[in-house]
Amino acid sequence: MGLFDFLRPRQQRDDAVADNTWLVVGLGNPGAQYAGNRHNVGQMVADELASRIGATFKSHKTPARVAEGFLRPGGPKLVIAKPNGYMNTSGGPVAALVKFYSIPVERLIVIHDELDIPFDTVRLKQGGGHGGHNGIRDVVKATDGGAFTRVRVGIGRPPGRQDAADFVLKDFSSTERAALPNLLSDAADAVEAVASEGIVAAQQRFHSPA
Repeated sequence: MGLFDFLRPRQQRDDAVADNTWLVVGLGNPGAQYAGNRHNVGQMVADELASRIGATFKSHKTPARVAEGFLRPGGPKLVIAKPNGYMNTSGGPVAALVKFYSIPVERLIVIHDELDIPFDTVRLKQGGGHGGHNGIRDVVKATDGGAFTRVRVGIGRPPGRQDAADFVLKDFSSTERAALPNLLSDAADAVEAVASEGIVAAQQRFHSPA
């Protein structure tokens, strides 16, 4: 921060910092029994992001655990959060975080599992409906249908006639676990791209054919 930054009013300095801050929420369920579930892949990506920026999740005044840090010196700041409640009540913690940090919904990124995308695939979306995902449904409701960005981490459809609700609450298969580190890395890259380059540039990068 230079001399003229210090000469500016405190509120203006705080606003300048806030303009470069993104709230990133990884959806999932709390507790060790859910940690490896497909439904918790959003929180797995949050863990990957926190590791990259050298941050540790800590208890917070909101109903979430939070890790904060910068992508790079002078770059975007990430406030990475994992709600303490269950998936279908994600909206309350997200709304509390948005209010606490005074972050506009346009700079909210929610990471979640997606049945309608093949495993090992990442897609980005801004705004729209919930697509039957109960966690996203609750966040949409809590943010008045806000145009937040979704990082959709593909887990694929269950095999045969297995119920989708049972499928998402099972751990990844041994074959999937072998590829999981690459998937988590790709999803974390997608979050970083949105924060650094914007949603359009990030979509062009991650939606283009390999």
